[in-house]
Order: sequence, then structure tokens, then C-alpha cells
Amino acid sequence: MDPAVALIRTTLNTLSRPAPGLAGRAAFQLYRHPVRRGRVRGREREVHDQAATEQLTVHGKRVAVYRWGDGTRPVLMLHGWQSRASRFAGYVPRLRALGLSPVAFDAPGHGDSGGRATTVLEYRTIATRLQERYGAFEAVIAHSLGVNAAFLALRGGLRAGRLVAVAGVSEFSYLPAAFCAELGLNTVIERELRHRAEHEMFPGVGDVTAYFDAARSPEEIALPILVAHDEGDRKVGIDHARRLKAAYGDRLELLVTQGLGHRRILTEPAVVDNAIGFLAAGQEVAAP
Repeated sequence: MDPAVALIRTTLNTLSRPAPGLAGRAAFQLYRHPVRRGRVRGREREVHDQAATEQLTVHGKRVAVYRWGDGTRPVLMLHGWQSRASRFAGYVPRLRALGLSPVAFDAPGHGDSGGRATTVLEYRTIATRLQERYGAFEAVIAHSLGVNAAFLALRGGLRAGRLVAVAGVSEFSYLPAAFCAELGLNTVIERELRHRAEHEMFPGVGDVTAYFDAARSPEEIALPILVAHDEGDRKVGIDHARRLKAAYGDRLELLVTQGLGHRRILTEPAVVDNAIGFLAAGQEVAAP
């Protein structure tokens, strides 16, 4: 066990007995701030450096934006928690070969962007701002938390022809429980954390569980969807993918992998092949 994780577990669980509110606040600070910023990996560097870079300012935070191509026929790519836009490097040349312009950003608190934290609401705001700049998207490709943000944005006015969702979070309310399970924090802290997450991160949102549920009101998102998820994903269980399949039915293709886990699935060549094939099929359908 990581000594730092063990220390956090022992300290907060012990503190939760005499001071549950204090322990919950400490857990909340850990929950809402990425522990580390992802770096550009060696195999991503060449593609990353080819991007035209721009900046947006959202809620006072500087957001790094990347574009490959001239911006026509854009495809939006949304990374996950503690990740960054460069993780989509394997998709970029394949998308360019289809005549598409990949567009991505490092969320606040991630990669080369400013700030210390972000929420799916900020993802939605940034996606909307990019749509204002580039127009409707040919497709959205998203991973992990980015999937939840994609569904939220599509339900809120983002326009796209297709969606590729990899290892996605369908039920946002599960995140506090998953965070506490990963650190070994007790149910007292989980209850405190959930309350703070719902009321301090999303003030004004009545029913947070329903609002961020990617499976609710599927009729509001009328586009073809490809979901890729690994059977053994320990961070976001495959039940999230199956919830989406049950909600969206025949409009959703489900690709189940084995042995790839939560992160490696995004860059697995076979998954990239399926994603590009799915997007290419959409272009064939749209052709006169």
C-alpha cells in the first residue's frame, strides 16, 4: 500500500469519530483537487507539438486548447480526471485522415491549464465555448469523467453527429463512494463528502444524482453512440456501460474488452480502430 494513502486513511478515519465534519471537509479537499497533473508522454509528444494552441478563460481560469487542422469539420475530445488532451494522440492522425479537425483542451487543474480543480459543469461550458468558435461537432470522443461531461453537454445544447464514450462514468453520484473505497475511508466520511460535493460543488442544482445521470431522458440525445468498456475496469465498473446500453438501446453499440483496465483501453489500437470505423461509418451515412 502507498504510505501516503495509508496515512490519509488512518488520519481521516480516526478523525471522523470525534469530528466527522472536519474529516469530511479534509476528504472533500482531496476529492475536488487532482492529486497530480498528467504530463505529455513520449509517444504523445510529436502529435501534441503539432497542435495549434489557443487559450480560453473560464471562471477566471486559463484553459489550454489544442487544434489539429484548420477547424473545419471539428471533433471534440474530452479527457478524464487526472488526465490531459494529449492522451488522444493516437486518434489525431486517424481523424485527420478522415478530413476531420480534432479539438481538445486540458480541463482546469489539468495538463497545461490554470486553476486547481474543475467540474463537469466547467467541461460543459468549455465545450459550448468551443462550439461557438468552430460550429457543431462532427463527433465527440470522451474518456472516463469526460463521458459524463459529454452527455451533460449534449443534453444542454452541444451539437454532434456521433459520440464515442470510452470507460465512461454514467452515474455521477457513484464518485464519492468510489473515492472513499479507493482510499479506504469509512461510511461517516463518505456521507459527509457526498453532502459537501453536492452542495458546495453544484449550488443551485436540485437533484444532483438525476441531473448528472447520463442514462436519464435518452430521447434528448438522438445520435448514434459507441461505448467501449473493459470487463475488468476497477475504477469505473462495466455496470456503467450496461446502464447506458439499457437506456439507449439500439442506438448504442457496446464494445466490451478484457485485460485493458480503465486507462489503457483509451489507447488500445483495436479500440482506436473501432472508434475510427464508427465515425467513418457516420460520414458514409451522411454522404449524398
